[in-house]
Amino acid sequence: MTTTMMRLRQHLSSSPIYTSAIARIGNNRLPLQKQLRTSTTARNNKLLLLLLVLLVLFFLLIPTVPPARVMSSSSSAASSVPFENPRSVVKKLLAESQPEGQGATVRRSIGRHELRNLDPFLMLDEFSVSKPAGFPDHPHRGFETVTYMLEGAFTHQDFAGHKGTIRTGDVQWMTAGRGIVHSEMPAGDGVQKGLQLWINLSSKDKMIEPKYQELQSKDISRAEKDGVEVRIIAGEAFGVRSPVYTRTPTMYMDFTMRPGSQLHQPVPQGWNAFVYIIDGEGVFGRETSAPVSAHHCLVLGPGDGLSVWNKSGAPLRFALVAGQPLGEPVVQHGPFVMNTRAEIQQAMEDFYYGRNGFERAQQWSSSA
Repeated sequence: MTTTMMRLRQHLSSSPIYTSAIARIGNNRLPLQKQLRTSTTARNNKLLLLLLVLLVLFFLLIPTVPPARVMSSSSSAASSVPFENPRSVVKKLLAESQPEGQGATVRRSIGRHELRNLDPFLMLDEFSVSKPAGFPDHPHRGFETVTYMLEGAFTHQDFAGHKGTIRTGDVQWMTAGRGIVHSEMPAGDGVQKGLQLWINLSSKDKMIEPKYQELQSKDISRAEKDGVEVRIIAGEAFGVRSPVYTRTPTMYMDFTMRPGSQLHQPVPQGWNAFVYIIDGEGVFGRETSAPVSAHHCLVLGPGDGLSVWNKSGAPLRFALVAGQPLGEPVVQHGPFVMNTRAEIQQAMEDFYYGRNGFERAQQWSSSA
């Protein structure tokens, strides 16, 4: 250390300013460490508090993420939710047995004097036939026939050379158009059962060429949900659609409901609709309604759709049918359905003289 440095140190050490500063530093060394620790603790507490706030905000906000999932779930279950405006039963009719064809027996609902027609539907028969009874050669013009086999088999043949057999669960959708002569006869022993529905054609379609759509049971669209099974002959149910083309817009469903199940099936607005109970009993329209049993036809009023409850201890099976009304005059004479009496007279003459679609009528007869 040089002499100059030594003198400077001695001067500073004897200076009151220097002595006071050293003293303050020495005296404040411990409190300063405490302050540092205190400051660190406060900072940590602030960070912890901030973290807690963020966690609270996170858990408060996270329920806003899944509404789409909930809405999706509720929309997919729409058919399980009752309608605000359900279709109620406005007419109930018991289909009583009557003779038809050659020795056959049918339960007719639509087509009787109590329910002459339900636009666009002309007739509904539940048939029960055993050999040798049946429906031998007969003509049609101006509408469609839909034959749905519930049990057994029927053989169909016509004067255009079409022939086939439909069995349990099969469907034949025949558009008679300008003219068909055909037969429908039991194909096996025992009782053959089914439903036959007549659907009217609009005036512009009455004279089209005859056509067929035939579906085997395995090819009919099906769906199942919450104890309810459906075979979709025409239209859509549970998001599943039938491949059948309906010239007159129509839905036709065969529902089976297990005990305790319920159904809420939409039906297009403005369409006429009815139910035919095949087996069991159920509550239709409103849950407080009285149950209705087999062989009843229920005409439904306007609304969003049909609600059904099976409160019995056995399965319930019924057909739900709906169609867009044509709003045209209906003039029917037996197997001919047209818009005017003059057209009916023309159909009878065409069949008798073998013209305008009936050219092969006089030369043909079925093997039945």
